[in-house]
Amino acid sequence: MGKPENDLQQVYEKSAELFAVLSTPIRLRIISELCQGEKNVGQLLERIGVSQPNMSQHLNILYRAGLLGKRRQGAQMFYSIADESAVGICRAVCTQIAIDGV
Repeated sequence: MGKPENDLQQVYEKSAELFAVLSTPIRLRIISELCQGEKNVGQLLERIGVSQPNMSQHLNILYRAGLLGKRRQGAQMFYSIADESAVGICRAVCTQIAIDGV
């Protein structure tokens, strides 16, 4: 069993990794859209209004971090939320900022 300090250090490192992934407004918007249900890339592009290469880069980062799941249906790639705990953190922070006033 590890020392408590080492365990705590791992918690801080994992937390910092999650906050780094959530550190861009586009990724927060992607997560917000997917909280309403699975969407394909075209639907996300329509709702968020960024270029396709930019969207793909952000989706890939969120997927590699384990926050999103994906499935292929024909030529379409569909994304969904894979980590509800990360969504809860995102929702809590955004809600608090909205309450405090932007």
